[in-house]
Amino acid sequence: MCRNIKTLFNFDPPVTGDEVQAASLQFVRKISGFNKPSKANEAAFQSAIDEIAEVSARLLRSLETTAAPKNREEEATRAKARAAERFGV
Repeated sequence: MCRNIKTLFNFDPPVTGDEVQAASLQFVRKISGFNKPSKANEAAFQSAIDEIAEVSARLLRSLETTAAPKNREEEATRAKARAAERFGV
């Protein structure tokens, strides 16, 4: 899985539309191999981002869990610790 795509489910506060859009952009970049599409592919690229964002938001709304919501700051701290351990930063 692309490391830039973050888990969006079960956070407090809940995921925003911008976060879903950003994850969708990363997904389309990964599967297309384009960081920025050419003019000829721009419409298809943007359409894919929008469709994936819509489906992702619908999925996130429909998921259920009994687990307590995760804290964004705690998760970010853990991610930084993992990165420091992995990369020695």
